[in-house]
Parts: sequence; C-alpha cells; structure tokens
Amino acid sequence: MTTPFVCVLVAFVAIWIARIPVFVALGRSEQDFDNKQPARQLASLEGFGARAVAAHRGLIDFFAPFAAAVVIAHICGADPRRSAVLAIAFVVSELLYVTAYLANADYLRSFVWLIGVFTILGLFGLAAAA
Repeated sequence: MTTPFVCVLVAFVAIWIARIPVFVALGRSEQDFDNKQPARQLASLEGFGARAVAAHRGLIDFFAPFAAAVVIAHICGADPRRSAVLAIAFVVSELLYVTAYLANADYLRSFVWLIGVFTILGLFGLAAAA
C-alpha cells in the first residue's frame, strides 16, 4: 500500500479518535446519554464539548475530498513522492486542526484548516499535471 493510501486510512481512523473528546465532554455533562436524540444532545453541549463536536465533524467533512484526491492522483499517475508529501501534510494538518479546535485557538485552527485545503488542491493539481 502506498503512503498516500496509508494516510487515507490514518485520516479515517483519526475521525473516530477525534470522537473521544466528545464522549469525555458528554461524561462531564450532567446529562445521561440520549440514544434516541443524540444529535440534539450534542447540539446542547457548550464550550469544550461544542468544540469537540465541531472538530469531529470537521474531520468528517474533509475525509471524502481528501480520499478522492488521493485516489484520483494515483489513477492519473501523479508523482508518488509529491503525493506522499501532500498526503502526510494533510494528516498532520488534521491532527493540528483538532488540537487547535480543542484548545480554542481559532486563528491557528483556521490557518491549519487552510493548509488542509491546499494539500487537497495540491493532490488534484498533481493529478491534472500528470
């Protein structure tokens, strides 16, 4: 398996690891877990809990474009080394994104989010140039 494909797997696993702070926030809240209306319960979280939910959802939102960019770059025969660098940069930006979100560092979070966008665009650009 190529490095970009491993990065897709890591990005997928990161989505579920980023769910752990959500459960921590739910555990700290005075609410019992509501399996009938979990979305409503998550929407009621504030502070750290709300940021944890938003960070988790942000990773979900970016997974599909990233996975598509990796697959398309591979199919088009893009430079494997550059694809690997961009894929690794995306995974690192995801980890920094979640960390910045949880730490309430909004400007850093936005900057890291932009890096993630550029890595995805870079993968599509490599595919187009191949």
